[in-house]
Amino acid sequence: MKKIVVSICVISVFFILFLFYYFNIIPHKYYFNSDFDIIDYESLIDKDEDGVFDQLDVLESARVYVETNPKYKSQYYKNGYPTDHYGVCTDVVAFALKASGYDLQELVYEDIKKDPKAYSIEKIDKAIDFRRVVNLNVYFKRNHISLTTDLKKIEAWQGGDIVVFPIHIGVVSDKRNRKGIPFLIHHSSPYQFRYEEDVLERYKIIGHYRIS
Repeated sequence: MKKIVVSICVISVFFILFLFYYFNIIPHKYYFNSDFDIIDYESLIDKDEDGVFDQLDVLESARVYVETNPKYKSQYYKNGYPTDHYGVCTDVVAFALKASGYDLQELVYEDIKKDPKAYSIEKIDKAIDFRRVVNLNVYFKRNHISLTTDLKKIEAWQGGDIVVFPIHIGVVSDKRNRKGIPFLIHHSSPYQFRYEEDVLERYKIIGHYRIS
């Protein structure tokens, strides 16, 4: 009987550790491009002229935003961008781009006005359209560099890229797991423990873009 109890305890401990690891409560070991002989991509554009090229600017700005520990809540804001400590997945991308010199609200609005049929939108709402994943996928596909969605091509993935899923979006990290697959900077739920996680393989990827 004692052996059975010990076995159950051991199994329970391993199961708890597995859950903690799976949900990124236990930090995952990470690597960088240099560990896989991948050359860092450097864009030649500095939209906001702050001395940091866009690719790195988007990456660093995404980290700055999530370091404010935004609370997850889907809410409408008359002026578009959240003005409190709440937000959703699209806000990670929107604030990262805004801090890099790109007003995503204005850009999406202007693009929708040009071709509302491409977005399947009948009534334009500037305050919310840029915070919808489906619209952002259309916008990035129409206006920026489209890249592979195949995670096996690890050299094609760089920190600062934008990755889109059916109902989610995030910024690609410059950290990678042992297979070379990047971490994801994102905001997915009220119960998320970390904002930069080794979870990219768990999602169905429908878009991978680079600001051009």
